Amino acid sequence: MTGPEQTAGPRMIAISSGKGGVGKSTVTANIAVAMAEAGLSVGVVDADIYGPSIPGMLGIPGTKPAMTPEQMVIPAEAHGVKVISMAMLTDDDKPAILRGPMVTKYLQMFVKQVDWGALDVLLLDLPPGTGDIQLTLAQAFPLAGAVVVSTPQDVSLKIARRGLRMMEQVNVPILGVIENMSGFTCSSCGTVTHIFHQGGGEAIAQELGVAFLGKVPLDPNVVDCGDEGTPLVSAAPGSPAATAYRQIAAALAQTSDDAGGLAIPFAWSILDGSGKPVPAHPVAGGAVDRLSALDHDENGLTLRWADGFEQRLTPRDLRLACRCAQCRDEMTSVPLLDPNTVPLDIGLTRIWSVGNYALGLAFSDGHDTGIYTYKALREMQGAELEDV
Repeated sequence: MTGPEQTAGPRMIAISSGKGGVGKSTVTANIAVAMAEAGLSVGVVDADIYGPSIPGMLGIPGTKPAMTPEQMVIPAEAHGVKVISMAMLTDDDKPAILRGPMVTKYLQMFVKQVDWGALDVLLLDLPPGTGDIQLTLAQAFPLAGAVVVSTPQDVSLKIARRGLRMMEQVNVPILGVIENMSGFTCSSCGTVTHIFHQGGGEAIAQELGVAFLGKVPLDPNVVDCGDEGTPLVSAAPGSPAATAYRQIAAALAQTSDDAGGLAIPFAWSILDGSGKPVPAHPVAGGAVDRLSALDHDENGLTLRWADGFEQRLTPRDLRLACRCAQCRDEMTSVPLLDPNTVPLDIGLTRIWSVGNYALGLAFSDGHDTGIYTYKALREMQGAELEDV
């Protein structure tokens, strides 16, 4: 469903990492269980299509999902957490050999065609890197924010910085940085040994102006608990690592993504008025890269931004500004669209949200493949209205 009648969905939080081997899935599983133990309704999408591991960590490997009469997938559940994963759809030793479009299809299914019920939080355990899966999720779903997991190693921190920048570019709020494997505490004498240096995660968070969510120390029980399908927060609730997981889970549960922006996703049909997004409530010091309202009349499209700035753009100006591969050369950005072929009376027919960072526009000439980032829209020279 889209439009004003749509009920609010869960807060979708992406757990990401710049590189593999930093314990991101272990962090995701333990945070999810900690949230569930705190009374939240939690789901986890194992978005690492090629290397799914969440079911094993939660003790549900090989579980085949059932279907509802409405042909919705019923997620597995363990430790109070609902889960969907590619590992549930394939045999344990069978690789997922999929091209990009099929990966996108599965990701869409994992979020939209699963009978999640009423969730408070949906965690997305992303594969490492900044590739197609990360971009697909950022474009297709209204992420409340992303968390970046790193170890204190310099190489891990440098790659984590790239992951942070990627999320910023698609306007996904960065909820914070987690430093995993942050020192090893000897179970006999209590001495802490910083195997991978120390303080790097906190330093990079400070450098980039994002929250530092906490340090999770190395614990030998993490491996055993993961192999046995019982997360550390349940198996050893008094351990320093379990305490860190619960503190991080509490911080994420309290994080607000209210920046005065429109509720998304939405799909607005200009022709019949259905699905028009409800204007957001004003927020003091609203973000310059968030839309708070959209209106359309015979004069064009009016955009109201969360910081109070308003502008009006005509459909023809928007059509000529399209930067899709049909309208601009992908390598040189040289315009390919002949302005003489665009009617003076061209109009808009549909407007929809693209993740947190752009709008999709369909025009009366049938063109609908352009993505208009908020940054590009804001920079367009339309009719500036009085600030409010």
